[in-house]
Amino acid sequence: MLGEGADPDTVDEDGLPALCVAIAAYDAPVAHALVEGGAAPDRVLPDGTTPLWRAVDGGSHAVFEAVLDPETPLRLPESPGAALIALAADWYETGAAEVLRRRTGATGPVTAVRVEDDDYDWVDEVSLGGLVVRAGHGAILSTLEAACRVPAPVDELIARAVRQPDDEHVDWSAVRWLLVRRHDDASWSAVVAHRHHPDPTHRRFVADYLRTRSFCDVDHPRYGKRETEVLAAWSAEETDSGVLAEVLGAFTEYEHDGLAAAGLRHAGHPDPRVRREVPYAFLTNDGPPSPAGREALLALVRDPDTEVRLRACWVSGGDETLRPEVTRALLPMTEDPDPAVRRRATEILAASPDRTPAVADALTAMLDSDDQLVRLEAAWGLARRDDPRTEEAYERVGPLGPGFEHDHRPGELLHYRWRRQDAEAEASATAS
Repeated sequence: MLGEGADPDTVDEDGLPALCVAIAAYDAPVAHALVEGGAAPDRVLPDGTTPLWRAVDGGSHAVFEAVLDPETPLRLPESPGAALIALAADWYETGAAEVLRRRTGATGPVTAVRVEDDDYDWVDEVSLGGLVVRAGHGAILSTLEAACRVPAPVDELIARAVRQPDDEHVDWSAVRWLLVRRHDDASWSAVVAHRHHPDPTHRRFVADYLRTRSFCDVDHPRYGKRETEVLAAWSAEETDSGVLAEVLGAFTEYEHDGLAAAGLRHAGHPDPRVRREVPYAFLTNDGPPSPAGREALLALVRDPDTEVRLRACWVSGGDETLRPEVTRALLPMTEDPDPAVRRRATEILAASPDRTPAVADALTAMLDSDDQLVRLEAAWGLARRDDPRTEEAYERVGPLGPGFEHDHRPGELLHYRWRRQDAEAEASATAS
């Protein structure tokens, strides 16, 4: 409707614009579309509030970010930014349940349900006395302070992040991205200093921060230099297994000469969470692993932990020496009771250079799977091998819905047919 010229600030019978309706419904995509279409986040409503005030009050970080138009004047002290910060801080510091009790006068227990706030992060949705709010005010407060050019100190931000010790909570996620976007040396040093914090949750946050930095500024001349220096030293020092796993997971997102040494150091670690990260330490662009690295991968391919075996097989599948052992490990996993294990084992086998009949037969057996993606993976693997069962395999995959237009796996059937035609033409020419 906006594309047809509809007024983005159209109001209902109560005088509320459509943007407020989207905010109340926690519909971030619609709120974003309305703001993009010209809806005013700072429009004063009949009750004296604004849509942006309601977005802060509602507690959804996703909705708040959708409504936070970069053009909205928030610089302090001239703007209403100070009042919005105070509102978010009150919710965050007092707690959603207590603010709801204060507003409603209700004394009963609150209801809290975990909900997805966006495609990646979760938040508690709290209800009491007929009012509902999402408890993402820590994330909103941190983002709002940055938007108002009064960013909180690093230590304060990290304290907000780790209050909910889950890297998929909105408070943690918002702080992580805010700090990643800070490029000053003081902020970097303040964050990295928390790797020495006595609380493992603080150290986990630093590892997550360093991992996230691997996705950013990849073209910068100094990309990864400081990060890998910290991670290389830290991977040799960390004593908490959970944190060490996160450190190795971050370290292997970069390239560094010390990765293989870190992998060898921890290949026999008693905690499977650590061993699950080790295979990636041997995944480099410098050719095959060293003899010691190959021995470590071989042990991981035989590891008692299924996840360790899967990751080690994925990393080792291209190594000709390790390939037979990788295949031996994967074949039983195609019959694992866990469907997720069966799918991943099929994916690795389908992509494997192993052309033995045992692998082709295992892929054919996976065409009986109830999971269409497993059947598609198996059919693709057979086509890559020019297996004569390929045509039937793709028939058994069944019709694919939208989203596969650019997927390489359905297209392999056509390549298989071309190769067959070329082979037949060559054979005919030779015979004549």
